[in-house]
Parts: sequence; C-alpha cells; structure tokens
Amino acid sequence: MYSHLLKTIRQLPLQGIGEARKMKLQPLIDFVQLKVDARQAVILHFICTHNSRRSLLSQVWAQVAASYYAVPDVQCYSGGTEATALFPKVAATLTDQGFSILKIADHNNPVYAIRYSENALPVIGFSKKYDSGFNPVSAFAAIMTCSQADGDCPFIPGAERRIPITFEDPKVADGTPEQSLVYAARSVEIACDMFYVFSKICR
Repeated sequence: MYSHLLKTIRQLPLQGIGEARKMKLQPLIDFVQLKVDARQAVILHFICTHNSRRSLLSQVWAQVAASYYAVPDVQCYSGGTEATALFPKVAATLTDQGFSILKIADHNNPVYAIRYSENALPVIGFSKKYDSGFNPVSAFAAIMTCSQADGDCPFIPGAERRIPITFEDPKVADGTPEQSLVYAARSVEIACDMFYVFSKICR
C-alpha cells in the first residue's frame, strides 16, 4: 500500500469504537466470517440514497481493510436509490488521506480509478443505482449506509443479508469553513468501522 495511506491507517482510532457500535457491526463481521469459512467470495454492496458520499467511502475503505488484513476474495460495490455523481470533496478527501485517484471518464457522472496500492486493482468509483448492471445480483450483503435508503429500500433483490450501518451525511458541512474537517472525520469514522470489521475475521 502507499506509504501515506499506511500512515493514515496506523493512526485510525480503533480503540474509540464503543460497545454499541461494535454490536451494530457484528452482523457484518458474521457475514464476512461465514463466507470466509465456506471459502466463498465475500461480496459487499454499500447502499445510500445518492451513491455520492457515504456508500462510496464505505466501498473504498472496506476494500482497503480487506487487503490490509489479507482477507481473501472480497469484492466491494456501492449504489444508491438514484444515480447522481461522486461528490468532488470525497475524491479530494481520499487523496489527502493517501489514495491515488485518476478520473477515467469525465462527464456529468465521472468515473474514478481509486488506487490504494501500486499493484492492486483499483476501486472503480462512480454513482449508480443499487440495481445497476455494474453491481452484484446475488449472494451479497446489502449494507445500508444511510437511514433514508434503509427506509426507502425495504427489500434489496439478491441480497443474502441486509445490514444497517449508517453514518451522518457529511453534506451538512457543504459550503461551510468546516467542510474539509467534516469530510475527513467522516472518512476516518467509516474507515475505523471497516477496519474493525476485518480485524475480527479469522482466516
């Protein structure tokens, strides 16, 4: 992994995750462990309303955490109840935290290659509906990263498990002097949750 990203990872305050949050994360740990024990692909689909901030951050950090802890055959996706675009501050925040990001298609809904290592496949980041053809159709866990999507999508076709792990939307800070700090903090919060999950997996 890139050295700057490793520095960010080593500074994650995993000890700050409280017991109530750990209970929220346990169903995801159980799903990943079940798949690892069965030697099956671990397919995680992070879902939010616009697939522009929280779900994409979750997708990226889960993929990185799986690689960091050498959990095999983990495939992370994201989607929304509607397609918009990856919010530019998300890409900027991840860059500041050590990722290398390349825009590979530039239009109203840009497509990004989000790299965390020189040799690993990049995470492909762009906004799409949860049932897009780019996303998995079966044998996955649907992780609901915002309460609105959790309420709007009572049923996700093809999901083996539906797991609510919600985060506050960093959008609340858009246009304010605190925007950079809020986005960085939300990214770290999501990273902590994903790293805690994968740190608990027995291989």
